[in-house]
Amino acid sequence: NQKPHHVPTKARQVFDVSGAGDTAIALFTLALCSGATPLEAAEIANHASAVVVGKLGTATVSPDELRNSFENG
Repeated sequence: NQKPHHVPTKARQVFDVSGAGDTAIALFTLALCSGATPLEAAEIANHASAVVVGKLGTATVSPDELRNSFENG
């Protein structure tokens, strides 16, 4: 049995949550398929979702935006 992990969200200004869950699932799956651990994948998914909720409407996250999210919190 493994202990559960808490992966905190990244505080951002939220404009629209449309597609945030889709983004989280997509990036979580992509990260796992790319060799990330489940915990690493969850962190990547959280960062990606934090980026898209800061945009209006259903949005995407670019590699540069994701990288910037990790670098600048």
